[in-house]
Amino acid sequence: MTKHDPSQCALTIQGLRHALLVVNGKWKLQIIVALNSGTRHFRALERSVPGISTKVLAKELKDLEAHQLIARTVHPGPPVIVEYHVLPYARTLDPVIEVLKTWGMQHQQRLDADSPGPG
Repeated sequence: MTKHDPSQCALTIQGLRHALLVVNGKWKLQIIVALNSGTRHFRALERSVPGISTKVLAKELKDLEAHQLIARTVHPGPPVIVEYHVLPYARTLDPVIEVLKTWGMQHQQRLDADSPGPG
């Protein structure tokens, strides 16, 4: 993309809007990363994503399922067991997650290096 091409800028913004609609917020990518290691029960997934509330996790899982990134399987009980796993399409986010992870770590190192020490 050249910096003076308005049509390319508009396409980039449109693509970003579509992507952020799917992975917006601080939880969705963390949930996908947690599920990348394998199928998880709701409570195990909740423990894998520190700080997320039960209500927010349930909402985010529904959103991810609606966007066809994860699937939910219900095993009849008793007790009823609900499991979640990533779908192959979610793996298309792997390079995005890797780039964001690298950038985030570099950014934190930059902030740490620029912050004044104690005293």
